[in-house]
Amino acid sequence: MERNKGYFVDRKDVGFLKVSFWGPFYGSYVIFYLNKENYSYALVCGPDKSYLWILARSSLIDEGEKKRLVEKAAALGFDTDRLIYVPHDD
Repeated sequence: MERNKGYFVDRKDVGFLKVSFWGPFYGSYVIFYLNKENYSYALVCGPDKSYLWILARSSLIDEGEKKRLVEKAAALGFDTDRLIYVPHDD
């Protein structure tokens, strides 16, 4: 089974990568917000504002924190009404 692959597009201290999850096809992976205190969550998009992910180390995000992340993304022009929240079983 082929493993996921990724590489930095420019510098290693800039969160702009090309990643492949399914074979030879690569897509943009832009980390535009990162909790630098403990790296517990990040906001990630594709090459434009049509894709948005809230990534977290834990399956549960504090509701207040989730609200702040969504507000931050909305302020940057993302259509946060289209977010899909995936339930996680612990």
